[in-house]
Amino acid sequence: MKKLTSVFSIVLLCLSTTAFAAGLSDNAAEHVNTAIEHANAAVVHGKAGHAPILVEHAKSALNHTLAASLVAKGVPKTHIDAAADSFQKSIDEGELGHAPTATKAAEQGIEHLNASKK
Repeated sequence: MKKLTSVFSIVLLCLSTTAFAAGLSDNAAEHVNTAIEHANAAVVHGKAGHAPILVEHAKSALNHTLAASLVAKGVPKTHIDAAADSFQKSIDEGELGHAPTATKAAEQGIEHLNASKK
């Protein structure tokens, strides 16, 4: 019985360590960095009032953010998913021609992506 309890405890420890592992894989980090580049470009164009170009960059940022979300775990995944929501809002607002609101949403997405790297 003691062996069974010990084995069960070890298995639970291994599973919990895997489930709560933090940090980004190299692939996720690469997507996050590319998403940040596109999001920064979206912000620049948004501040210049170029909503259509902001939307293009926000869509690219969203695509890379979603790719990173597929492989991320733990707290970084939470920030990456929040960034995806922000980029979607940026796209929606940009398509309506609301460059200031779209820019603010893109900036929030960048904040979440930066937080995912910590």
